[in-house]
Formats: sequence, C-alpha cells, structure tokens
Amino acid sequence: MIFVTLGSQKFQFNRLLQAIDKQIESGEITGPVFAQTGWSDYKPAYFASTPFLDREDMDAWIAKSDVVITHGGTGAIIGALKKGKKVIAVPRSAKFGEHVDDHQKQITGQFSELGMILECEDCGELGKRIAQAREQTFRPYESHTQAFLNSIEEFLRESFGT
Repeated sequence: MIFVTLGSQKFQFNRLLQAIDKQIESGEITGPVFAQTGWSDYKPAYFASTPFLDREDMDAWIAKSDVVITHGGTGAIIGALKKGKKVIAVPRSAKFGEHVDDHQKQITGQFSELGMILECEDCGELGKRIAQAREQTFRPYESHTQAFLNSIEEFLRESFGT
C-alpha cells in the first residue's frame, strides 16, 4: 500500500498527484494508493484521496503503508521514518507555484545523502522509485532530541546552579 501525504500548508502539489494518476493508469504504479492531498485542487481519477486527515487517521494510513510518498517537509519525512516506513520525498518547486522557494530540495537532499529516503525530483520516475524503495535497505531514523535536552539542562546547571 502506498500512502501519499502533501501536508497542510496552503500550497498545491497538483504536479505530483497528476503524475501518480498517470502512472497508475499506465500500470507503472500498481497496488492500492491513498492520498492526503492538502490544498491541491487536482482530483485523482485512479486512487482514493481526501484533502486533510486528523493525526489519528494519518497515523493509521501510515501504519497500513509500506511506502510513503511525501512532499519535502521535515515533519512529514520524519513522521514516516519514525514509523519505519520507506519514504520517497518529492520536493515542492517554486517554479510550479508549489512553495515560495526551493528549500525542500535542500531538505530532501540531506535526508537522501544520509541514506534515509529516496529523493524524487522528476515525478515521472515515481514508479521506478517505488520499486527501488521496496528493494532498498535504508538507514534508520535516530532521534537526538534527548541528547539535545540533556545538553540544555547541563548548560542551565552550569550557568545558574540549578
């Protein structure tokens, strides 16, 4: 099962949804696909979708999936990685009116370089990337939140004697 999540910011990502539809129609992408489409106004013809999901439903769809296709936002990427999912991230592009700049390219590039996700800038390559993701072993996500919090606590103790 493939779950697609496009976030909740007020930016469309019609280009990605259209590419998935086209590749399902041609047989390049097979199996069930469900998408959280956000503010996109394209209505998929070949897969089910909804504009928004609450946290519980989002978690349920991620749990059902083996591959998560997402935009290049850190929250969406990390959320899927924390659940052990294979992630394909497609960065939004300013030239298509999908965001105000191209910072998502930097984000997806970093995660890809770390061997944690597959980056896919060309939506026409999604079918190939899905097959690749299913075969590839990725580096697991490790949170460093606790180490960060510990360093803040240590700083406070040293600075203020608390």
